[in-house]
Amino acid sequence: MAEQKLVLVTGATGFVGKWTILRLLEAGYSVRGTVRSMRRVTDVFRTLTDNLGREPVSRLELVEADLLADSGWSEAMAGVDVVMHVAAAIRGDEPRDQDLVIRPALEGTERVLKAAKAAGVRRVILTSSIATVGYGHGHTTGRRVYDESHFTNLDGMKFKWAYCIGKTKAEQLAWAFARDNDIELTTIHPGAIIGPALDADASISVGLVSGLLDGSTPAVPSNGFCVIDVRDVADLHVAALQKPETAGQRYLATSDYTPFPKVAEILQAAYPDRKVVLKTVPDWIIRLIAMFGGPARQIINDIGNEKIFDGSKGEKLLGRKFISSKDSILATAESVIRLGLVP
Repeated sequence: MAEQKLVLVTGATGFVGKWTILRLLEAGYSVRGTVRSMRRVTDVFRTLTDNLGREPVSRLELVEADLLADSGWSEAMAGVDVVMHVAAAIRGDEPRDQDLVIRPALEGTERVLKAAKAAGVRRVILTSSIATVGYGHGHTTGRRVYDESHFTNLDGMKFKWAYCIGKTKAEQLAWAFARDNDIELTTIHPGAIIGPALDADASISVGLVSGLLDGSTPAVPSNGFCVIDVRDVADLHVAALQKPETAGQRYLATSDYTPFPKVAEILQAAYPDRKVVLKTVPDWIIRLIAMFGGPARQIINDIGNEKIFDGSKGEKLLGRKFISSKDSILATAESVIRLGLVP
């Protein structure tokens, strides 16, 4: 049983937020989660109770606090020992107004950190992204390996997308704030987060698998990405909390590199009765579409090259290998079928 600390987790209704809360409750912590609207509270409690039982969930409290408003944050921080800032605005499209994504990332991170400081909370674990690591380095062809020493250079990017801008600026702000205010900060940098959904309210990334299974994705790009299972992301947050030496450190949460067509092949082999989408979109079409913005802008920087994110530091922290992309893809598929998210 963990020392009875109270951990604040922002974004309690999210895919990563729910899994992080689940792992914290399993480890014996008391948890206070923030939600943008109390309308979602019943669903979160039901999901966690279904997966854990009543006793662990009795240590969970949910409160209303919006990243874009000051109200509620001082109350949310009261008595808290550690903050895990997990909440993020994630979209499957690229908005015309990039502030819809950038503002919650940047302003929200600053608001959470200021509220933590005002409440005397010195330990913060921030969910960042590989988007803050492997971009703007002039890498347009071939294979390149990135690790925690790399920082995205927004000025070096021809094609920026809102999520990358928001996450990168938010991490920069967080490290500067931590240095200036004696905050013990750890950042966790997931790749494409998939893995078993706990309920129907799952992530955009899970849609990669469900879209291939139900045929709603007409074709896939040729490039790949480093996958991470949501369970590993949650476990890294708990490990960072339990090990003081992680303060001041960045950790990549990335398993093996997997091309989009490989995801389709894995699913087709596991579900031969389904017509999994195997068609690929030519790179030149994605490059053309990206010139005009839209969803292609989110992957254009990965077309024609292979970005490998070295997750060995995170694996060392956990004391084990991350779940493989294949196992995570299959766990995702099993969950979306079981939950009725695909026909």
